[in-house]
Amino acid sequence: MPPVPPKERVAQRVEISGFQRGNRVILSWRMPARNAAKNDVLNIDRADVYRLVERVDSPLTLSEEEFANRSTLIAALKISDDDFGMKTLQYRDELQFVGQTARLRYAIRLVNANGQKAPFSNFLLIEPTTRISEQPLELVGTVSQDSIRLAWKPAEKYIDGTPLGAILGYNIYRSPSEKEPGRLLNKSPLTNLVFDDDFFEFGKDYYYFVRAVSAGVEAEPVESAESNILKVSPVDTFAPSAPTAITLAVGQGVISIFFATNTEKDIAGYRIYRSVERDLDLKKWEVLTPEFLIRNTFQDTTVEPGKIYYYYLTATDTAGNVSTPSEIVSETLR
Repeated sequence: MPPVPPKERVAQRVEISGFQRGNRVILSWRMPARNAAKNDVLNIDRADVYRLVERVDSPLTLSEEEFANRSTLIAALKISDDDFGMKTLQYRDELQFVGQTARLRYAIRLVNANGQKAPFSNFLLIEPTTRISEQPLELVGTVSQDSIRLAWKPAEKYIDGTPLGAILGYNIYRSPSEKEPGRLLNKSPLTNLVFDDDFFEFGKDYYYFVRAVSAGVEAEPVESAESNILKVSPVDTFAPSAPTAITLAVGQGVISIFFATNTEKDIAGYRIYRSVERDLDLKKWEVLTPEFLIRNTFQDTTVEPGKIYYYYLTATDTAGNVSTPSEIVSETLR
């Protein structure tokens, strides 16, 4: 049998994407699925990251051979078994070209345990800008019944150390854990230094951070690094408002009670209290609704003609917070 050429051991070529954030370029790529055979073409040991610093007016096209001869290996990232299966990996390249006009060309190639190399990935070209805000400062949060209010301070400088000028605004991110990526909460960059997150639940943990947005090359928005990561664990200690607009109507052997429904979204129900003594301690009034009343009407049928009956109401939310007593109203059954 005639000899056959050796089998290519590293045939996988990845596709990379990336962007500038603050003083870093963040590269991303997806790993291929590992073949069941350990010694097959996907026996990858590491990913080598290369960078070439070019003049901004350099030709856009470049051969792989030229790139291999002129670029610099800036990282050799160890690949584990857990990294396969179309998992997205990242590398953050901290910029060292502040104050210089340059274009950066990146590529990645996979390497197996024997040192055999796959073809280069696509080339990623980025022209970094130094007119990007440093990260915002001192992100804090305040919890209220209806929102988590976030506030922060602006950075004082661009990443090149010059005083901060005009920026496009700020982006707010929220995540349910420190390990999960943040979700953008605002539709467009905010121009003030405060944001109210109205869509949250008491009893859950939230992680927030904010990034400044600057105008990069060709006015493309570029985010800063993130502020401090703020953990907020909102607890509902906020009592609902007392029921209002209470009216009474006398019928045949009944006093009907009507009131306005509370506007809070977490109302569990209402309780109605009654007394025939106006000045009796409110804690001693009779509870007509030991089970929460979930409607805004009630008929008191345990009344006697000729007596004056006094009533007040409270509202309770799902966390057990009880409102202050409503106004006291009265009526006589004739």
